[in-house]
Amino acid sequence: MATIDEELGQIERDIRTLKIEYEQYFGGGRSRPPTDTQWRVDTLIRRYAERGGDLSSGQRFRYNNLSQTYAKYVEMWRKKLMQKEGAVTQRHFGAAAKAIEAERLRQAARREAQAPPTPVAAPAAHAAAMAEAAADVARAAAEERHASAAFAMSFSDPEHENEKVKKLYRKLIDARAEAGDKAAAPSLKDFEKFVLQKTKDLMDKGGHEIEYTVSVEAGRVKLKARISN
Repeated sequence: MATIDEELGQIERDIRTLKIEYEQYFGGGRSRPPTDTQWRVDTLIRRYAERGGDLSSGQRFRYNNLSQTYAKYVEMWRKKLMQKEGAVTQRHFGAAAKAIEAERLRQAARREAQAPPTPVAAPAAHAAAMAEAAADVARAAAEERHASAAFAMSFSDPEHENEKVKKLYRKLIDARAEAGDKAAAPSLKDFEKFVLQKTKDLMDKGGHEIEYTVSVEAGRVKLKARISN
């Protein structure tokens, strides 16, 4: 069984290897990002994050340096992946926000029309109605911005859409990192099995195309699947 110092040495070597593999990928020398290598490093980093009490002060210092270096690399690679893959597919809910705004404005107009005439108070009532409408518009816009942050991808045959499955997996891992989710993430292999089985289950219910979304709700990362047609 490997000692703590040996495993810390392995983490250091794996980080160097991962850096080289990412440079090859971004430089065009690799066709795919080194997802498997990154998963191995993630697993070791998380293992020692939970075993801080088992480390000596020197080992803890070495681990902290490695984890900080790795975190900087992960953020850099995430940004480069986003640039390489292009704009993130987003779901837009502009029509829904506008409909909410229009309905609230209609209700405000009906209340004003039904109110008894009070010439002296009319300016104040009008100002209050305008302030309420402006607040409604702001809330609707905020809801739209929050909803549009979701990443969506559709599958019709994930068994033959391997690259799309890996892209969805990377988005899930990135979202977990941004949200600070420290719970153990599934391996790429387990994730592929999940998508295959979940897609099959939904297609058995009559779906021909299944949409998966990755979003952050109340600080928690959510992966959802639904029949999109």
